[in-house]
Amino acid sequence: MQKDIAASTRLRVALIASVLTTGAACSHNSSGAVSAQATTVKVTQVAQKDVPIYREWIGTLDGLVNADIKAEVSGYLVEQAYTEGSFVKKGQLLFQIDPRPFEAALAQAQGQLAQATGQLEQARAQLTQAEAQVAVAEANQRRTQLDVDRYTPLVQQQAITQQDMDNATQNNIAARAETQAARAQVATARAQIAAANAAVQTTKANVDTAQINLGFTHITSPIDGIPGIAQLQVGSLVSPASGVITTVSTLDPIKAYITVSEQEYLDLNRRFPTAAAREEHLRTRELELILADGSIYPDKGKFDFADRSVDVRTGAIRLAGLFPNPGNILRPGQYGRVRTSIRTDSGAIVIPQQAVIEQQGTHLIAVVDPNNTVDLHPVTLGETIGHDWIVSEGLKPGQRIVAEGLQKVRQGSHVNPQPFVWE
Repeated sequence: MQKDIAASTRLRVALIASVLTTGAACSHNSSGAVSAQATTVKVTQVAQKDVPIYREWIGTLDGLVNADIKAEVSGYLVEQAYTEGSFVKKGQLLFQIDPRPFEAALAQAQGQLAQATGQLEQARAQLTQAEAQVAVAEANQRRTQLDVDRYTPLVQQQAITQQDMDNATQNNIAARAETQAARAQVATARAQIAAANAAVQTTKANVDTAQINLGFTHITSPIDGIPGIAQLQVGSLVSPASGVITTVSTLDPIKAYITVSEQEYLDLNRRFPTAAAREEHLRTRELELILADGSIYPDKGKFDFADRSVDVRTGAIRLAGLFPNPGNILRPGQYGRVRTSIRTDSGAIVIPQQAVIEQQGTHLIAVVDPNNTVDLHPVTLGETIGHDWIVSEGLKPGQRIVAEGLQKVRQGSHVNPQPFVWE
């Protein structure tokens, strides 16, 4: 099959050259000139060199961290404390919500806490009093029990009357009842302390909530960065449902998202089958950023990470690179072209793009032999490198080719070669 294609290509080249030669001969005969003067063209010598092969993708810039600023409480904005587009520090005030309702709520919660604390102290005092009463009751009960114990043998000996024994027994029973009542008062006091403690904890939580809500009236920046244009102005009623007020972005370094095809991603994994090899390869690859005006951003970037999944709609995966951004020149939302060298072709043959003729799908090169005669030679082209082509097949190092003046040459024509200066 390849032999048939090559034969077909040679046939097309021969036909093209025949037509060009016939046209030149007819022109020669019609003019009646004896011989054509050699045409002056510029030629260059084919050489080999190591050429880095680049890949280029459309990139979208975004902040490394983009913090959406929202209201956590409801209220009216009374102050915008930053200049839009200026640098702000972490913790710097951006907006102020009217704090007066929240200050009142805090004062009320603090009053309730003080009241609950007082009730707790009162319950503790009652517990102390009840415990003292228990001690007195227990002492009385021990005394009456001693009387009973002492009177029991005496009544059996009839040394005392039965009435004295009955009185001692009744006093002991009454002392036991008083002890039980005192102990019940202790239990009640302890329950009151537990309730008072719970009330104190509840009111402390209310105070903490009120303090947090008051703090939320001071809307501050969570990061160092550049805040955007405020979406709500002073006097606006804001709430947790009112949406983003502004966004603060970290811009140095700045992130550049690129989208590569699944095939390119798989090719990378085939060439570097282990995670360590891929990480090392990507870590050593420098990224270049070509801005919208065609200029090349002076600072080189590095690959950061690949997204976790391939987009099922496009069959592509998103990668991110990081570029230094001193002075915050680059901003989120900018577009550019991100390129990097994916490999180096060693000993590649490189020719200027203007040295290539395309005729009927065939790429031709005007090769100049030692006799300064032109031979239109078919070639196979590879990658494009700037304004140059890499030639995969059809040329050898040392050959001379016409780089300027191709429109003036024909197959077999004689030329006056002059040196071509590559830009």
